[in-house]
Amino acid sequence: MNSLAAGIGSNDIGLDRGQLGNDRVVKFDKRGPKVLLVEPNYRYRAVSDNAAEQRAVEQAFAQSVLWGFSVVAEENGKALVDATDFLMQDAHDVVGRLRGSQQGNYSLDKSRSAFYSPRIKNFPQNSEFETTLTFMGQPTGGYIRSVTPTASSVTVRQHHSFIQLPDSNYKPRKYDPRSGFFGMSFYDYATPINEPIEKKFINRHRLEKKDPSAQVSEAVEPIVYYLDPGVPEPVRSALLDGARWWNQAFEAAGYKDAFQVQMLPEDADPMDVRYNLIQWVHRSTRGWSYGASISDPRTGEIIKGQVSLGSLRVRQDFLIAEGLLAPYEEGKPVSKEMEQMAIARLRQLSAHEVGHTIGLAHAYSSSTEGRASVMDYPHPFAQLKDGKIDLSDAYDTKIGAFDKASILYGYQDFPDGVNEDEALNTIIKNTLKSGLTFLSDQDARPLGSAHPFTHLWDNGADPSDELERVLEIRSVALKNLGEKSIKSGAPMSTIEEALVPVYFFHRYQTEAAAKIIGGLNYRYALKGDGQLTTEMISPQQQIKALEALMKTIDAKTLALPENLIRQIPPRPLGYNRHRELIQGRTDLTFDPLAAVESAADITFSLLLHPARAARLFEYHSRDAKLPSLENIIDRLIAVSYKSNSQNGFEGAVQMTVNTTFLNHLLSLATHKNASAQVKAIAVFEIDKLTKVIETKIRTTTNEDWKAHYQYSLSQLQKFVEDPGEFKIESLIDAPPGQPIGTTEMEYCSFQQQ
Repeated sequence: MNSLAAGIGSNDIGLDRGQLGNDRVVKFDKRGPKVLLVEPNYRYRAVSDNAAEQRAVEQAFAQSVLWGFSVVAEENGKALVDATDFLMQDAHDVVGRLRGSQQGNYSLDKSRSAFYSPRIKNFPQNSEFETTLTFMGQPTGGYIRSVTPTASSVTVRQHHSFIQLPDSNYKPRKYDPRSGFFGMSFYDYATPINEPIEKKFINRHRLEKKDPSAQVSEAVEPIVYYLDPGVPEPVRSALLDGARWWNQAFEAAGYKDAFQVQMLPEDADPMDVRYNLIQWVHRSTRGWSYGASISDPRTGEIIKGQVSLGSLRVRQDFLIAEGLLAPYEEGKPVSKEMEQMAIARLRQLSAHEVGHTIGLAHAYSSSTEGRASVMDYPHPFAQLKDGKIDLSDAYDTKIGAFDKASILYGYQDFPDGVNEDEALNTIIKNTLKSGLTFLSDQDARPLGSAHPFTHLWDNGADPSDELERVLEIRSVALKNLGEKSIKSGAPMSTIEEALVPVYFFHRYQTEAAAKIIGGLNYRYALKGDGQLTTEMISPQQQIKALEALMKTIDAKTLALPENLIRQIPPRPLGYNRHRELIQGRTDLTFDPLAAVESAADITFSLLLHPARAARLFEYHSRDAKLPSLENIIDRLIAVSYKSNSQNGFEGAVQMTVNTTFLNHLLSLATHKNASAQVKAIAVFEIDKLTKVIETKIRTTTNEDWKAHYQYSLSQLQKFVEDPGEFKIESLIDAPPGQPIGTTEMEYCSFQQQ
């Protein structure tokens, strides 16, 4: 196993302290004066007692020799080799990551590299080696310059672990796509021809009951996680509490104290493979946390879990709470709600990342099922009480119902005489019967994805209703936002820091509602399990979602209050603009129309996504009652260019929305991933829009609006004349959203990170 002991400290580069790298099973093979480090190919096997059959598969597929050592001395059948060059290599591919993140071309400088003896140790089950490696190069990116004292010389520490393989007493558990677990697989060429050749098992820790027949039993050996002592209070207590939630799930599976979380003892070393670790990682910017594991690729058994939690994430949640509550009023005590919300998120985050290291994948449909899993990404749940924003229930305080069902599937220890396959199938059936479902990253992350109830950072059973509710919360927060959002003595310009998460507070619920348009409800259905296979979303639901989405591009929604704009001056010396702020076109001054452009861009990019457009065309062709792509574009034309021209700032907002829509419509007509018929419909709608704008030019007397319409018409004409040469204008991206309270880069992934 290779890992990064001391990292670079940039979330964008992605080389963090404690980051696990690649693991592989290896063996030493002495060949005359050399010893080869060989990685067998466990992807292809023959699980058979026939040695010749096993050998036939082994010889059919390539192995990998990772290194060749020269023998320095031999004694009593043992060989001594010099591993210096092996340990001094860039095993973690720092060079590749720096190049891939466009930070520069670097190379390892061995003259500035050496062994790091304090971290070269031996434990009962593992031997550890560490080196200080220096990479020289010409920096070309800002990220590397921001985190290194001299960017042409980047020094990190890389680690190599030789870990004893576990014994053969572990029993793999079969993989089921409905269970919520990650899986591993291999091809067994000894399989009878009437059975699948690919074998799938889940990743999990070894856990056995002392008495499998008892309703409740202690474990033979409990799963114990240890927290990095470098974590300060009150974060320390929050992380301990959240990680310990998992014992609720193991108790529900009939275990007593089988999952424990403790502080790492003073005499313990985090490199010791016997310690599952939760560590606190510092970076220069907010970023993802993640849960990773070292596992046996032969069986799926997790040998060590390792959680890395980004330390700046809690500050982002605190900032969101500041923006929502505007708590700093002269002469009044500051509410504890911000800190309480941020700490509540840390508890949930700790449980979430630990969940990955015990084998669980993201469960993104759970937010629509009453917070059924901590493996979802939760958006802070704000409420209005007596006209004021309340954050007392922002995050969950316990393990979810689906989490308990998953742990029951993965870790239940069945007594002798029980048919395990039947028992596991019963667990799945009972889970489905209770209304719990499981859908993961592939169904939630793509902007053009189809599932209407599987999203990141959302809440509520109905995405459209929740969007309406979130917009109401946002409206109240924007009215309150101003100098009460910052502490006394802070530059007034820093109001913008609090403004950004509030102005874009609806961005993820917008994404959730947009997936209803051209959406497809489905499950990971297996033959005979009674689950829904596929179901197109009803016209009523799609129309409801579309009308909710129209509010996200309404000038009244997007226009910032005049009194707020007046309170945000240019930033003073020492307070430079940064990527967490709204990027504008007005030089030093705050640009409220840039905020409008970025917010409108979010909605239009979702509604006019090529994949969604293709589904709208297909589904309407199969059922004429469903909205067509033409229907959606016509509605967008109606609320943009066809609408009555407003005066003043709302008019300027409306113009910004119009041009943002025009940009996306033209982009759809030329998008490389758009189908031919989608492009045809987009061009047909462009012709409609041209006629609308020509009419507006003839009937409009306001010079600003006439100029706006004339420019839009000129863009359309240029497109029609030569679509291949037409250049789509660049829009201003919204400030980074994910992780909202934390790559991509929460980069939460068990297999990564």
